Amino acid sequence: MKEQKILYADIIIDISHSRLDQSFQYRIPERLQEQLEPGNVVLVPFGRGDHPQKGYVLRITDHAACAPEKIKEILQVETQLAGTESKLTALALWMRDRYGSTAVQALRTVLPFREQAPPKKKRQLVLAVSKEAAIEQLAVFRQKHQIARARLLEALIDTPMLPMELVTGSLKVTPSVWRPMEEMGLLTCQTEQIYRMPAVLKALQDQTQQPLSGQEQTAIRLNPAQQSAVDTICTNWGKRAGRYLLFGVTGSGKTAVYMELIAHALARGEQAILLIPEISLTYQNVIRFYHRFGDRISILHSRLSQAERYDQFERARSGEIDVMIGPRSALFTPFQRLGIIIIDEEHEPSYKSETVPRYHAREVAQKRAELEGAQLVLGSATPSLEAYSQAEAGIYQLLSLPDRAVGGSLPVVHTVDLRQELKTGNRSILSGLLQEKLTKVLQEHKQAMLFLNRRGYSGFVSCRSCGEVMRCPHCDVSLSLHRGGRLVCHYCGYETPTVRDCPNCGSPFIGGFRAGTQQIEEIVKKTFPQARILRMDADTTKGKDGHAEILRAFGKQEADILIGTQMIVKGHDFPGVTLVGILAADLSLHVSDYRAAERTFQLLTQAAGRAGRGLDPGEVVIQTYDPEHYAITCAARQDYTGFYTQEMAYRRMAGYPPAGNLMAVHCAAADPDRLSVAVEYLAKFMRQVAGKYQAQVIGPADEPVAKINDIYRKAIYIKQDEIKKLTAVKNLTEQYVEINTGFRDIRINYEVN
Repeated sequence: MKEQKILYADIIIDISHSRLDQSFQYRIPERLQEQLEPGNVVLVPFGRGDHPQKGYVLRITDHAACAPEKIKEILQVETQLAGTESKLTALALWMRDRYGSTAVQALRTVLPFREQAPPKKKRQLVLAVSKEAAIEQLAVFRQKHQIARARLLEALIDTPMLPMELVTGSLKVTPSVWRPMEEMGLLTCQTEQIYRMPAVLKALQDQTQQPLSGQEQTAIRLNPAQQSAVDTICTNWGKRAGRYLLFGVTGSGKTAVYMELIAHALARGEQAILLIPEISLTYQNVIRFYHRFGDRISILHSRLSQAERYDQFERARSGEIDVMIGPRSALFTPFQRLGIIIIDEEHEPSYKSETVPRYHAREVAQKRAELEGAQLVLGSATPSLEAYSQAEAGIYQLLSLPDRAVGGSLPVVHTVDLRQELKTGNRSILSGLLQEKLTKVLQEHKQAMLFLNRRGYSGFVSCRSCGEVMRCPHCDVSLSLHRGGRLVCHYCGYETPTVRDCPNCGSPFIGGFRAGTQQIEEIVKKTFPQARILRMDADTTKGKDGHAEILRAFGKQEADILIGTQMIVKGHDFPGVTLVGILAADLSLHVSDYRAAERTFQLLTQAAGRAGRGLDPGEVVIQTYDPEHYAITCAARQDYTGFYTQEMAYRRMAGYPPAGNLMAVHCAAADPDRLSVAVEYLAKFMRQVAGKYQAQVIGPADEPVAKINDIYRKAIYIKQDEIKKLTAVKNLTEQYVEINTGFRDIRINYEVN
């Protein structure tokens, strides 16, 4: 008889123990060897008391890390959770390797529903005997003058099921009264868990007395381009896990396509995740999807409490919902039968995590779809260069929606040169043309949106007379203004004193942009005192449902002008808006970031797309100091392919993604001297390693914000065309940091592309 091989599992203990950033080895009993695999959730004895503790299987081996008799045995596999959690745990381990985090950090990100919240319970008293028997007992209570018992039993005879709030409130009955009645068999106390619901869903449920379902709703009538996109994906659905890029102009009806695809998934008995980039988009999306799919949907966003978020994950895990809508964290919804992942506005930078692991939702969605055998659909009017280049390479299938769904035309775009405005004596943030157009809108009782492009606010220095921007001579990005009058490059560390006069034209009108949304609102009020104005920014949306309230009011045309930053121009559909004014379009064009032109083109194109979405034609006014820049000229023409061609030529020349790969190594410490020494040693080691992999190391240099809360921050950058070689440099760097005690007080994390 063949002897059973002894196997061991390396297990990381449940993520609530963040200090245990290491794996522990356990012996796999024979009865579990057939079913155990990496990613499983298991129960193991842990600590001196051998308390049962959940853990996550990282790998299986036949090599014992220490004396076999000292290795404890796995107690059991948590089979009821293994299906979903195994795949999510495997996803976390992939993220750990890809983005350079610890296993604990990756697991905390992927399994947020582990952070349990106390369940919300609903208790009620239920009559447990017949009405006739209850009436007989009621007479006994009255005869014995047991008034409280009689009062409760009388109420149960009228209403056989009473909420506990009514029992203790209106009836004033305490447990000392009803518990003896329960022992007598007259009633039972039933407890059921109820889920905490996000406010938007509760409001919609209150408005709709009879919950809707997808089967009760008729399908949306699609135009030929929309129908072609749906047919292409649905035809291939059962054959393979496809990847698609839905490239449609603003207003082309991408949401209608999403709805049909989700309806198809539900008809197959599968579930769907729809990622949206902004909390401000949640309100409009939820209304549309609720009217189509009813109470089978739920939402996530950052304003939900931990308990509300936990309950939405529990609803998904139990099968109570089939569709989850939310930002990047919704990607980790524990659906058992995931059929499709849709990423709306996939180009948005909010899909990139700012905390460790610094993952991108597009890449992680691609991996999860692969693990689940699910469809992946990216949608955008201005796709990221990464997504579009992958479509060109055949990794994604490109599907196009070239026209607006309602048949209207794209808005007419006017570009205003602010240098000429200055020459004519107009120093207002509102150009003459924009004031003229606003006057017309107010006279015709239409609506306008004023978008202040504040990405990169006051970060760069430019001339207001000729538009010249102070740039790094080595990296072709703008220099950032720091305290003490220094201009600094955040890629290579180049530094120079700030200038008082423009080196190009000699003008003294040089500096950063100083106006914010509040100042814009004051200017517009003075210029148009009759206008009803709403402002949407961080200050006006502090409340839990601040975004929804402002958008609801503007959608009902309770205001004429909506002023705001990026959050007002992404994905919203207001048919009454016929004018969009883009103020200081080039603020994002000259930030110290190789993606500056791409971000600017996307923002301007998306902003322009808010105008003319109804029956009335739209107009857009772009105000800029750099009207000849290709990002602005292409945005004015809504010419994505023209922009893509020029921008990719720049990326290839500079070796930036997606033409190459770039990794940032972020270092932070409380002691600036120790940090400086540490990053110099780290950069020296990385240069030695990089030579083997033909990689280029740049820096170290200060981060764009070099100090936060008394923590100093520096970065080192690595370029390499192949992601595998870049990952190899990262892995060796991690090992170097781990074995050198000099890095113990230095926080180091990695960011890919």
